Amino acid sequence: MQQSEVINILKRDLNFAEDSIEKLKKFTELVLEENKNHNLISKSTESIIWERHVLDSAQLVKFINFNLVSLADLGSGAGFPGLVIDIFNKNKRFHVKLYEKSPVKRQFLSRVISNLGLKASVFGDIKDEFIDSDVIVCRAFKKLDQIIQVSREIIQKPHKLIILKGQNAQDELNKSLKFKKYPYKLENSITNKDSKIILMQID
Repeated sequence: MQQSEVINILKRDLNFAEDSIEKLKKFTELVLEENKNHNLISKSTESIIWERHVLDSAQLVKFINFNLVSLADLGSGAGFPGLVIDIFNKNKRFHVKLYEKSPVKRQFLSRVISNLGLKASVFGDIKDEFIDSDVIVCRAFKKLDQIIQVSREIIQKPHKLIILKGQNAQDELNKSLKFKKYPYKLENSITNKDSKIILMQID
């Protein structure tokens, strides 16, 4: 899927505004430039960054209530999906928080936020931070059982988990929910027919 195809989907199906598309273009340029020096994304995905990283992240906006107070992206890396969500967001009261343990990646995230005029905040390792967000998103962060454990132990309020997972999503769910059940839904990813999006409520 080429950049132009992805942009059409972002506008038509996900309601990304024109100014948000321009910011996404600048964001991808910054990622690719920084990737020459530091491994933000896999080199093999540089040529498909719009589909593999931008669209994969952007599809999550369908499942987020932007009238809530804040969203936390755990293990934000290069800013996928957190910065893509912040670029889409139009509610000034909705706050995106990026949690990333790598100082190099935190520095990059802060630079993108500054360059694009975004409102997201950057924090360190989740073990050292206080997290009180209404929505938690994860992409390539940890195994599902570890995410649920972190989510249950660190986030001190009811919240919604939105997790991008591969073809083993159902198997991971079965193992993770063996002893304690949480309500969940599985949604199909629009970037990969075998991948899933897990929507789970943690109370």
